[in-house]
Amino acid sequence: MQRFRFQETERLTFAALDRPGLTHGIFTRHGGVSNEPFSSLNASLHVGDDPDRVLANRALIKQALRSNKLISCRQAHGDSILHVKASPTSDLEEDGYDAIITAMPGILLMIQQADCQAVLLFDPAGPAIGAAHVGWRGSVGDILPKTVAAMQKAFGSCAQNLLAVVSPSLGPCCAEFLHYREELPQPFHAYQVRPNYFDFWAISRDQLLASGIMARNISMASLCTRCSADFFSYRRKHTTGRFASVIGLV
Repeated sequence: MQRFRFQETERLTFAALDRPGLTHGIFTRHGGVSNEPFSSLNASLHVGDDPDRVLANRALIKQALRSNKLISCRQAHGDSILHVKASPTSDLEEDGYDAIITAMPGILLMIQQADCQAVLLFDPAGPAIGAAHVGWRGSVGDILPKTVAAMQKAFGSCAQNLLAVVSPSLGPCCAEFLHYREELPQPFHAYQVRPNYFDFWAISRDQLLASGIMARNISMASLCTRCSADFFSYRRKHTTGRFASVIGLV
């Protein structure tokens, strides 16, 4: 994992996705134009920030990845998957989806997050890409296996060839669930690392493995957003922005 600075906009990149024809980045909260409590690279239009500042931040993200079209969702912590089959004429944000897949070049897929995971997927044979928003409800609802299955159905992707990157997110150090017996299914209880704390990084890794992705093709950021001031965190501060994880075919 590497850290790059584009002017003042920072992003993390992963060697696994450093390939011709592919662009990606997991952006920190730094280098944008939003004010507190959204300072400064807030990517979300739905947290109370000035919409003009959010659009300016999104323009910085597009500039950093050298693209002029951005596809995102007003995420719902569900399991609906948006298949982008044609390039839109401008940026697009759809309601009610938590994953996006496409084989269209020239557009960026963006996940917005503040403790939830973003998982970026790449099928080099397609080529095709996917991006999933994975909160604890998404983990319970199998959003990751469903996204892999959607890529297999739409693009003929072979799971063994898929590359997956799991973004910074709430770590086992901070993922406390006081009511886990009601919220989490019994198989998840095995991921309890100490009383009431759970390793959702391991849950996502194991769900990707169970979907057929090879262990060597899974890259984990292993950075906790609540612990790191470089990222927005809902657990740390409820009124806050959302950072962006982005992937695109160029």
